[in-house]
Amino acid sequence: MTISLPESKPAGRHAAVPAGGLFRRVYAPRTCDALAFSMSTYAMPLLVLATTGSSSLTGLAFALEWIPRVAAFSLAGALVDRCGAAIVCFLASLARALLVAAAAVALVALPRGTTETITVMALAAVTGTLTQFSFVANEAVGAIVSRRAEGQPHKVQSVLIGIDQTATLVGPALGGFLLLSGPTRMLACLSVLSFLSAGLALQTPPTPLRGASGDEGRPGGGMREGWETLRSLPALRLLVAGLACSNLALGLLQSASPIIVVHGFGRSPAAVGTLWSAAAASTLLAVACCRFALDRLGLWGVGVISSTVAATACLALPQAPSYLGYTALVALFMAGDGGLTVVLRTLRSLMIPPAAFGTTLSLTILLLLLPFPLAGIVIALSPPSYLADVLGGCAVLQALALFVTFVRLRTDPVLRARRDPAPASA
Repeated sequence: MTISLPESKPAGRHAAVPAGGLFRRVYAPRTCDALAFSMSTYAMPLLVLATTGSSSLTGLAFALEWIPRVAAFSLAGALVDRCGAAIVCFLASLARALLVAAAAVALVALPRGTTETITVMALAAVTGTLTQFSFVANEAVGAIVSRRAEGQPHKVQSVLIGIDQTATLVGPALGGFLLLSGPTRMLACLSVLSFLSAGLALQTPPTPLRGASGDEGRPGGGMREGWETLRSLPALRLLVAGLACSNLALGLLQSASPIIVVHGFGRSPAAVGTLWSAAAASTLLAVACCRFALDRLGLWGVGVISSTVAATACLALPQAPSYLGYTALVALFMAGDGGLTVVLRTLRSLMIPPAAFGTTLSLTILLLLLPFPLAGIVIALSPPSYLADVLGGCAVLQALALFVTFVRLRTDPVLRARRDPAPASA
């Protein structure tokens, strides 16, 4: 049986998605996939803990989720460029739904022991990989729709970021709540979300395919083409480098906060969750404000304000006098980071050539994620008494990197053009 997909239809460069169809064709598929993404990321280690009772296996499960994800970036981007976002998202979501459903049945039938442990560990690794494919595909759809948004791509991107942040709030809590009644219900919910994501993927707007615009002779593809494209876009290259330094600071905060909150401020582990819930809420608020600020200040103006807020909060964090003060500063830092994310994703959707979007997107995501394991290594090697010094040094590095980035970008025509009310050419 042949499935007719949106990519099979020719799409003009300036074809637009009707405003009334954005929810059905873009936002609804993104919501289902984002919820599945957050549940598979945060609830899978909880599933391993609930099934095995082992903290070491829980940590290993988290690593098994992320190692294949990082390795899958290049392949996911190349497949999106060659096959189209809809088919990649459909197949990845469908495979995830079937595997999770099969695992739910297996956990009921299998006796507790080694076989059950192997099942949940393998499930964590496979769902992590499949989730990365659907994520890259949905990012490609979001970028194409942003490019066709009649001079206001930041509004589409702010909605997409809001969806992602809301899913980050809801997904882990939903997964943890369902696990209270047993792994089967959590896996059943994840499977349903994945089936919905697969079905909705079939109606997403088409993305340009490699070879559809006379680019059959382009060499390589994959990571090499991503590097070549990124090198040809100095503004995007600068912004990715600046945000990579900022992500190092974020990674240090995520790694060090449990130690600081529990041992430094004498709070319970639950207080760490409250901290990041407040941070996610501040990010949502910042993204909502960016929808209006970008119309008046442009990408460069919002980027400067966001980087100033993030850098100032990070510099003040080592001197936080109390848990409440620390929470407020982390929330302020995340608000600035949310604004920078809107700027990056909008600029990315405007500048990357459509036919090379998947590979270049994968490379930029990889570069932005690499600081997180580095941050974990730094925290692991740092004595607790030196955590404040490590955070302070990284805060200085972040402030300098963002300052240099936006000073060098102040004359970039794409960032400055967004101040003009007339739509800029994509």
